[in-house]
Amino acid sequence: MGLLPIAKVGNPILRRIAEPVETNRIKSVEFQEFIADMFETMVENNGIGLAAPQVSRSEQVVVMECGGDNGFPRTVLINPKIVFYGPQQTEMWEGCLSIDGLQGQVTRPSMIRVQALDQHGNLQDWEAHGLYAVCIQHEMDHLLGKLFIDRMADMSTLTQLQEFETYWQKEPATII
Repeated sequence: MGLLPIAKVGNPILRRIAEPVETNRIKSVEFQEFIADMFETMVENNGIGLAAPQVSRSEQVVVMECGGDNGFPRTVLINPKIVFYGPQQTEMWEGCLSIDGLQGQVTRPSMIRVQALDQHGNLQDWEAHGLYAVCIQHEMDHLLGKLFIDRMADMSTLTQLQEFETYWQKEPATII
């Protein structure tokens, strides 16, 4: 296992639509090691989510995990699809491991229904709420060549992390 270099904004891979993963690859040692490396990279960089394009692989793979009361379980999404968006919206501060030092407010549905293959290639179908739903949408945007800054309705909230901590922060920052 090892850390993977994170692609930063400006790298063209972050603006490409990721390719689906061939299901016969999922159980391979190489693919399972890649998932483990993605988790290690995410944790080492204090993130709660990471998509394969962020580590320069154009594949539909996402890893996520967030501890705490409002957190969510260790999650692997392969070839994910959002099949339903709830009507309620939530506005949250988002950051990104591919965009160093910036936070911004993004409005997204607060509930979604997701279908994806898990780490073992099994089809999963579930609802996600709150931060979990927001994180899934953020990471799935990476699979579509989108960044959180593309989803910001009000660019006046785009804030350097130090300024965010001084002027905006009410709770600890979360880097998706």
